[in-house]
Amino acid sequence: MSGPSRPAAEAPPDDGVVAGRAAADAADLGWFVGHFIPPGQDGGNPRSTSALEVKWAVYDGGEARTDWALNRTATTLAVLVRGRFRLLFPGREVLLAAEGDYVLWRPGVPHAWAAEMPAIVLTVRWPSIANDHVEVPGPDVGVLGSVAAP
Repeated sequence: MSGPSRPAAEAPPDDGVVAGRAAADAADLGWFVGHFIPPGQDGGNPRSTSALEVKWAVYDGGEARTDWALNRTATTLAVLVRGRFRLLFPGREVLLAAEGDYVLWRPGVPHAWAAEMPAIVLTVRWPSIANDHVEVPGPDVGVLGSVAAP
């Protein structure tokens, strides 16, 4: 049961339903739902919410965030759509290698990551709070996927 598809970023009709294309709507840093999306006229954009934030991240492979960060309030869920993606936590690594592999972590847990090959990762964080994501000191991250002891 599908109707005609709508182009990404089309202004939503006034029926409370928004359809789009994550890759296009997420062109600015990957996030396409959350508090940082403009609410639109009369606050009518359902993508603008403090309840959660959603990211569609497309990696070419070889990218990494070696600086450690955490969310003070938000819980995070990362689901591998395609590719191979490694998340680093203090004392633990989680490799997402099969479609649908996921990792969930609570607020206050430091993490870093590495896209070992081209990958697509869907990340959901809740709640969506401004300035909740902060960099923190952590172990040195050497070669992609390797954590050196502090």
